[in-house]
Amino acid sequence: MNNRPILLVEDNPDDQQLALRAFRKSNLGNEVVIASDGVEALDYLFGTGPYSGGASPELPAVVLLDLKLPRKDGLEVLREIRASERTRLLPVVIVTSSREEQDLVNGYSLGANSYVRKPVDFNEFVNAVQQLGLYWLILNESALG
Repeated sequence: MNNRPILLVEDNPDDQQLALRAFRKSNLGNEVVIASDGVEALDYLFGTGPYSGGASPELPAVVLLDLKLPRKDGLEVLREIRASERTRLLPVVIVTSSREEQDLVNGYSLGANSYVRKPVDFNEFVNAVQQLGLYWLILNESALG
């Protein structure tokens, strides 16, 4: 099993708490690192800003990325992840409430590994988190090792 952290990039505190509850209910033991905006997510991934000064943080097993974020939106975050040698193979799952078809097309065009629309029902959300965890943390063979 992959014990690297999960990076949850989500600005809505309610959705952050919902995700954390869903991870606990799913018995996923991975640490969950929360970034509340796109700049914070990139700082974590590249060891800049508040994460500078030492070795770059361990890359997460997977990035769960919302699209509608302050300071730098999810598509720009994805573009920067894919542009860097360090992170270009990092699994990125867009998890968003967006119903815009163009967001789906843009996400895949920029290299998202998966695109999941947020369910509003907690039980559906727990099920989605369990499936994400099963696949990305247990079954998937990562190129990052």
